[in-house]
Amino acid sequence: MICLIDIGGTYTRIARSDDGETLSAVEVFKTPNLYKKGIEKISEATKKLEIKKPEFVACGIRGLLTEDRSMLQNDGVLTDWVKKPLKKDLEKLYKIEVRLENDTALAGLGEAVYGAGKDIDIVVYHSISTGVGGVKVEAGKVDQASMGFEPGHQILDIDRTVLGDDITPTLENLVSGTAVEERLGVKPKDIPQNDVIWDELAEYLSQGLRNTILYWSPDVIVLGGKMMTGDPAIPIEAIRRYTVDVLDEFVPCPFITVSKLGDEACLYGGLVLAQDVD
Repeated sequence: MICLIDIGGTYTRIARSDDGETLSAVEVFKTPNLYKKGIEKISEATKKLEIKKPEFVACGIRGLLTEDRSMLQNDGVLTDWVKKPLKKDLEKLYKIEVRLENDTALAGLGEAVYGAGKDIDIVVYHSISTGVGGVKVEAGKVDQASMGFEPGHQILDIDRTVLGDDITPTLENLVSGTAVEERLGVKPKDIPQNDVIWDELAEYLSQGLRNTILYWSPDVIVLGGKMMTGDPAIPIEAIRRYTVDVLDEFVPCPFITVSKLGDEACLYGGLVLAQDVD
């Protein structure tokens, strides 16, 4: 039995796999703002899923992890989870060593092995959701990094009139669901698909993807997260068109597509980690 955990900025998902290849059952709940409550909810979901004596536990969580991958180093959403002993508390719960990773890194791994990037050598995954994250996966392995990947925090000084002078013009502050809600005063899911904002978001995102292509040179870019897989969503056709435009034939534009695994991508990434255990 394998236990898989995905702690996102909005929802947490706990899954059980009985065969190491598929998800046997999944529980979903809103991620509590308070760390202590979050651990309690994870424990409750674990009991509901009848996860007992798992052979492997993988947990993905949003944000920047400490160097030893034992807890959150920094995060702008799960602020009460920062510097809390997450790995230690999960190991106390499951009585086994827990593999703690960034959630986007695991989601990218899941998409590269099981999803939209399957059988492709160099896969880049970006999550456009509560925040913006990204990872490069090569030959089914997440690229090594000393501090993890945070492409959502790249500066995109496209037009200071969009965010004003008081907000840092990062990719995350331009296209994430949280940023759109703060800027417009309405949740993205309540904005009609025909509203011009969706095309504008596609154009902003293309600027970030230009950097992704020039820095990481991927064969494919997979886009996940609710801003891409929800309804409404940032239109993939517009993203492709704008990205080709901003590259201006300097380099070819790789194929850009939408996640196949959706909300379960991080959980499938955990399955990939389990398969690498001797």
